[in-house]
Amino acid sequence: MISVTHLGFPRIGARRELKQALESFWKGESAADALYAAAAALRERHWRLAGAAGADSVPCNDFSLYDQALDTAVLFDAIPASHRELYEHDPLAGYFALARGMQDGRRDLHALEMTKWFDTNYHYLVPQFEPGQRFALRADKPLAELAQAQALGLQARPVLLGPVTWLKLGKRRDGGDPRELLEALLPAYAQLLERLKAAGAQWVQIDEPALVLDLDDADRAAYRRAYAALAEADAPQRLLATYFGGLGDNAALAAQLPVQGLHLDLVRAPQQLESLLALLPAERALSLGVVDGRNIWRADLDAALSLARRAGERARWLAPSCSLLHVPTDLELERKLPGPLRQWMAYAKQKIEELRLLADALAGDERAARELAAAASARAARLASPLLRHPQVRKRLADVRPEMGRRASPYPRRIALQQKRLGLPPFPTTTIGSFPQTAQVRRARAEHKAGRLDDAGYRRFLEQETRDCLKEQEALGLDLLVHGEFERNDMVEYFGERLDGFAFTAHGWVQSYGSRCVKPPVLYGDVARPKPMTVRWTRYAQTQTERPVKGMLTGPVTILQWSFVRDDQPRADSCRQIALALREEVQDLDAAGIAAIQIDEPALREGLPLRRADWPAYLAWAGDCFRLAASGVSDATQIHTHMCYAEFNDIIEAVAALDADVISIETSRSRMELLDAFARYRYPNGIGPGIYDIHSPRVPSEAEMRALLDKALEVLAPEQLWVNPDCGLKTRGWPEVRAALQAMVQAARGLRESVAAPA
Repeated sequence: MISVTHLGFPRIGARRELKQALESFWKGESAADALYAAAAALRERHWRLAGAAGADSVPCNDFSLYDQALDTAVLFDAIPASHRELYEHDPLAGYFALARGMQDGRRDLHALEMTKWFDTNYHYLVPQFEPGQRFALRADKPLAELAQAQALGLQARPVLLGPVTWLKLGKRRDGGDPRELLEALLPAYAQLLERLKAAGAQWVQIDEPALVLDLDDADRAAYRRAYAALAEADAPQRLLATYFGGLGDNAALAAQLPVQGLHLDLVRAPQQLESLLALLPAERALSLGVVDGRNIWRADLDAALSLARRAGERARWLAPSCSLLHVPTDLELERKLPGPLRQWMAYAKQKIEELRLLADALAGDERAARELAAAASARAARLASPLLRHPQVRKRLADVRPEMGRRASPYPRRIALQQKRLGLPPFPTTTIGSFPQTAQVRRARAEHKAGRLDDAGYRRFLEQETRDCLKEQEALGLDLLVHGEFERNDMVEYFGERLDGFAFTAHGWVQSYGSRCVKPPVLYGDVARPKPMTVRWTRYAQTQTERPVKGMLTGPVTILQWSFVRDDQPRADSCRQIALALREEVQDLDAAGIAAIQIDEPALREGLPLRRADWPAYLAWAGDCFRLAASGVSDATQIHTHMCYAEFNDIIEAVAALDADVISIETSRSRMELLDAFARYRYPNGIGPGIYDIHSPRVPSEAEMRALLDKALEVLAPEQLWVNPDCGLKTRGWPEVRAALQAMVQAARGLRESVAAPA
């Protein structure tokens, strides 16, 4: 009989309890014991919630205080030499120093590099391997969490990040190939498996999402070597979990690996089931990922049931396509969603309930059959709903002409006009947009939302915050200012709230990284802009200063990627609708006299398909959408964009084709490594390589920033180089922001002096 399970649960809690516990600990308001107790309580609550929803078994060790890739590094003693002394003295402090950096009287420790987890908006910490790296089973987290589940009487399956995927995600400080470390890692991995079996684990889930990527011969050899070695261990039965796509040309490899079970993502790649059924040994159990673990729409249960029936007796588990980390916890908390929208949606708990319904239907339960029929009717009603379609939007999209996606003049002519208009010095300084969202700002927003602060009072408050922010920037000596974004709750949510076709939840929180949580908008219908969204605040800010102020927008691809997107039409069509709405906003800012407009696209690389064969189509429509949004302005108006936490080497031509006048990118954690792509390609336009890591509480010195600028000038021409942090400052506090920006401005001024001085 088929059973119900899942691959991982949201960690943060339905009301962001983990975020609160982490930040209380970081502020020194609570002790480590309180943090551990909060984590244990969340794990128990989530196991019981999944069980109540219908799960027959649950994973354990899917929970993390920060990130699973970091947990794996600590587990196998891949702790950089710079952090080892602290970790030996205080493991929890060392763990968070790896995640966030640390700066005190004795230490100045950088955080590990951070980047996107495959094509999701979750960020993982990049493992850093030392020269001569050795591994050892250092920690007992998987065993401890298994013991907690067993003590509660639960059938739990430990989850481990697979050895090949983990090494492929890492970087060696000596520049070598991390896969060469596999032989050193496998004994520690085998030891862990043996200890898990001795502790009573019957199955262990080994996540190898890299199996859905384009693999070379060395990758395939690494997989064969790794799993042959692990098969020799006295280990639990092994469920190899693949997700985020189909196995494709790696199907034969996955089928040959000596494991007892294989999980397939049948949401993104339902077509792979037939080929795998033909390839797999008869005794290999299948886990069918038939419910979408990455979106919030109720499943097409008829299609899922058909897949399960085709798998027949080979199917042992029904599961979501991937970990439920990427969706909110429980829809039952949502009480204010408009109209029928709530009936169309499913959070983590409801997805497990859908799986239970499918399993019961397969077992011949008549009640389940009736509920499946009702679900099919509800899905058909949603797809036919007039709420999804807006005739005027569709007509405007049909009327788009190719010239709407091109600037009037090439970059050399534009930049001359922009320099004359802006009057900026060499190596101009700016920030990425947001400034600290203090407790006072959050309190005023909450008071206004609750009706305890009227519109006029809230407007006066925001005007004062904006004026104060502009004065701070002037005092610091920044050249191109921003208004601070105090009226905005989130860089995507803010725009979604002002666009038709979006809805918003109260408890739809998902983890982005660490304690950073986001509440993605729900893009359910056609997108239109009823009225201007940012013009009032940008124009107000410009009246308060003589220096130029940037307009700040989130780009169409990022709004798409960071929303829960409708699944009834191609994503490209939804993105074009967003681009048309933003085009109107850009043109209104231009007409209002705003000389520089930043259209952030941090998710451009994130949206890239995992297989290279699918890249050209995506990059074509994503680039078209950015240019459609950005190109309707005068040559003298400077268009900026921002991208962060992604590798650009392989898509640099597509980035250049955006034709932004200035691009700012994250480079501080990677120590300018990302600039290599821009140097090889000889990127012609302006570049602001971030020299201040805003995701860490540490304050870099002027000398440190100057060293990064000098490194940037090794590959960039002086006239290209801008000076800025690597991301917005929303999550930081004013004292560290002032200190860091002061050092940044001084570094830029010192660079101007050195370049201007005669040789």
